[in-house]
Amino acid sequence: MKENHKGGEKESSQSPISHKFDGKIVIKEQKRNIVADQRAALQVIREFLKSKTSFDVLPVSYRLVVFDTSLLVKRALNVLLQNSIVSAPLWNSKISKFAGLLTANDFLNIVHYAASNPDESVNLSETLTLDGLASIKSLSGSAVLDAVSIHPFRSLYEACVKMNNSSARRIPLIDRDEKTHREIVVSVLTQYRILKFVSMNCRETRFLLQPLRDLNIGTTTNLCHARLNTSVGEVIDLLIKHRISSVPILDDDDKLINVYEAIDLLALIKGGVYADLSLTVGEALLRRSDDFEGVYTCTLGDSLFVVLETIRKSRLHRLFVLDDEGKLLGVMTLGDILKYILFSE
Repeated sequence: MKENHKGGEKESSQSPISHKFDGKIVIKEQKRNIVADQRAALQVIREFLKSKTSFDVLPVSYRLVVFDTSLLVKRALNVLLQNSIVSAPLWNSKISKFAGLLTANDFLNIVHYAASNPDESVNLSETLTLDGLASIKSLSGSAVLDAVSIHPFRSLYEACVKMNNSSARRIPLIDRDEKTHREIVVSVLTQYRILKFVSMNCRETRFLLQPLRDLNIGTTTNLCHARLNTSVGEVIDLLIKHRISSVPILDDDDKLINVYEAIDLLALIKGGVYADLSLTVGEALLRRSDDFEGVYTCTLGDSLFVVLETIRKSRLHRLFVLDDEGKLLGVMTLGDILKYILFSE
């Protein structure tokens, strides 16, 4: 050190210390912050779900189609198509009780059974009523699941957990009349409506910035797929065997070009054709409804925030994860996303 006698100050004779910038350390620190922010955001979203009721998700005005179990299946199908809906609650008027949900999977089971029993297919299409669906489901080899429901004023979080535990994509909201104690079907809550509600009303979603490659959401192994020349019958077998709602369609280079969904079957059997499944997927897709929502994709570099923003803006049921060449890497359903939000650590 040397003294500066004029000002009484001391000056250092040593050179200033040089700090080398390490980009890797900064990146690691940023990544740690993103992970911490995401964990905190998920906890806030869970508390948000617990603070809201299932009834809160419903729009101010809505329409509900309910089928009596004595109705013919073919008439129920026409009503579904006319109203552009894919499911409806069932009501047993004999005992005034909720009787489950009619979904696209029920029609899968009917077609699968009819294809295995062609002699019964014509009679089946003309006489089968909704209360006979359980027996068809059992005969076709599908598991008969208990009808899950929830009171509309129970928490939204509880509704999500119930859906996850039962592998259901939707849950009916059932109330009871105070005087008669009879059940009342209020509405049906879907995974899509819940996730859209979260994306629109919970600001913490903007902190869900970890890339999907780090989150382990969805299915990435043993992926089912089909080609345009695959028969519809083969695709139906895949849908039933693996209990999935769609099969991705790949080209000869294994690039995703389309998807065949369980609901595509509704338009196919509108005319009462239950047993002819030799039609190819390519031919069947030509009969698809004009209101098809499209195929939604993402990459492993996308974040959950980006996915939820897509859900906020568009109606979808799943996303296909693709690489840079458009080849299929995985499938992420809305149920997978909801499960991650509920239970990830």
